[in-house]
Amino acid sequence: MKLQDELPVDHRLAQIYRWTAGLGGVFLVVFGILGLVDQVGFFDTDGKETLGLSSNGALSVLSIVVGAILMIGAVIGGNFASTLNMIVGVLFILAGFVGLMVLDSSANRLAFQIPNVVFSFAFGFAVVTFGMYGRVSSHLPHDNPYWRERHSGPETAPSGPQTLVKVLKPGPPNPIGH
Repeated sequence: MKLQDELPVDHRLAQIYRWTAGLGGVFLVVFGILGLVDQVGFFDTDGKETLGLSSNGALSVLSIVVGAILMIGAVIGGNFASTLNMIVGVLFILAGFVGLMVLDSSANRLAFQIPNVVFSFAFGFAVVTFGMYGRVSSHLPHDNPYWRERHSGPETAPSGPQTLVKVLKPGPPNPIGH
């Protein structure tokens, strides 16, 4: 059994999330190109402001690469885009924490400032959310592979005092025909 066979297929809302992440990739590519045009030092810790964010050569190149990866994921789509969005989103959230730790220090090799940290957190959480569509929910449809995987085994009846059993499994104790 392959993981790809168990993941959900593209739904209409997944298309919107996929292309929105792709547009985020376009923003990152534009941001990177504009950062390179400013001809800031590659590892300059001060950086120059580009589109409201601080940038240097290293952050510009990294933004172009990650933006291109997000755009490729949007074009490929499906489960690949979903997984890619979750990975990139988590990396952006981690980059936000790292950027917050190295603010105003010589270890700030990507010239992060507070707006960069806020953008990294916001973009990361948005892209993670886009990647999670159809995978994480308490109300997944019964034809969703994730729902089937969670409910594939035989259902065990709760045991204990009758009142507690009624709370854990409301309804008739053994409905007929269900």
